[in-house]
Amino acid sequence: MTKKIGWKVAAALVVANMIGTGVFTSLGFQLLDVQNTWSIGALWVLGGVMALVGAFCYAEVGSAYARSGGEYVFLTKLYHPFVGYLAGWVSLIVGFAAPTALAAMALGAYLDNVVSISPTAMATGIVVLISVIHSFNIEVSSRFQAFATWFKVLLLVFLIMAGLFVTSEVSALDFSVSWTGEILTPTFAIAFVYVSYSYTGWNAAAYILDEIEQPRQNLPKALVRGTLVVTLLYVSLQMVFLKHGSLDALQGQIDVGHVFATEVFGARGASGINFLIAFFLISSISAMIWVGPRVSMAMSEDYDLWRFLKRKNRNGIPVVAIWFQGIISIFYIMTGTFESVLLYCGFILQLSSALAVGGVFILRKRNPSATYYQSPFFPWLPLLFLMFSVWILGYLIVNQPRESLMGLAILSVGAITYLLSPKTEKA
Repeated sequence: MTKKIGWKVAAALVVANMIGTGVFTSLGFQLLDVQNTWSIGALWVLGGVMALVGAFCYAEVGSAYARSGGEYVFLTKLYHPFVGYLAGWVSLIVGFAAPTALAAMALGAYLDNVVSISPTAMATGIVVLISVIHSFNIEVSSRFQAFATWFKVLLLVFLIMAGLFVTSEVSALDFSVSWTGEILTPTFAIAFVYVSYSYTGWNAAAYILDEIEQPRQNLPKALVRGTLVVTLLYVSLQMVFLKHGSLDALQGQIDVGHVFATEVFGARGASGINFLIAFFLISSISAMIWVGPRVSMAMSEDYDLWRFLKRKNRNGIPVVAIWFQGIISIFYIMTGTFESVLLYCGFILQLSSALAVGGVFILRKRNPSATYYQSPFFPWLPLLFLMFSVWILGYLIVNQPRESLMGLAILSVGAITYLLSPKTEKA
């Protein structure tokens, strides 16, 4: 019998998935159009609120349908197998493979400051290495992830404390009243896309429900507590980044952590911080490589086209699915720019999450007195999440049509594969 994990390990997985690429990369892109510190702070607080609302809603849906697979399972049960299939397709092709690629690309950018190895080669190599580590058994995966997650939290706390107590010679802090104009512009909504991407991962535990003890009790604990911890860390870290970097130095930079570290620790100290951030990103890559293939497994059980992903090793690990996801991640690394991958990834994941959260209304109507976990403040929380989602998706379609069309094209290809995917007799 496969050993299951408790809520603390599941919460660690949520934290590991959330604390990743975005916290060390998004600020540079936001500052291209939004410079006021009140505006930046509002972006990150709103991102945390949206993630927390989503976590409550996913805890409700996940506790009602306690099966690994995330949106694939939820939308299949709530709407129609076609909608669930598209969500599974999104997770299979974009949901974990693209963020894995983004984290690996960021790792390559940070290490490029200290070692003379091609960032692309470094990104590709780390995806291969972590895929190998996760191809053995769940105990190895969970131990590595628990250690790496604690490391990530401690590193963020260390950087925040250093940023607070070290005097800054240059600063991008701006507490003027210019925020009143910025928050009403389309660019503020686009900047929020970067923030919402940074918070992705708050639903991580919903993808491995088969591996969590008593998911109806432990899933809400893992999702909500993990999200609260990350929100506090995120907002604090962005403030110290602004405190220790000029606007010109931070704008448009992927490796904003390097700019911060150079100002606070000097050139030599920054080299060490770059290595620590690189290990930090390895933890994010590891978490996504652990969780993502569980969605592939759920699809392989229901559709003949994906049956080849069902193969496991003797320890019950979906090895083929792990390497399938790894190959897709490497494809993104080789062919896409960081910003374009992030934007169309953000568009398509936001759409999928909105459908899952909207399913809370369907669930309440079908089972008004059920015994599963029910999120508080219904219907206001799911309505708030849906309002945020419509805001993001609308502005993306208008202001980033190329990336939005790319996301819709991925869905269209998924629809074609659905027609070519006869369901198994079990399904």
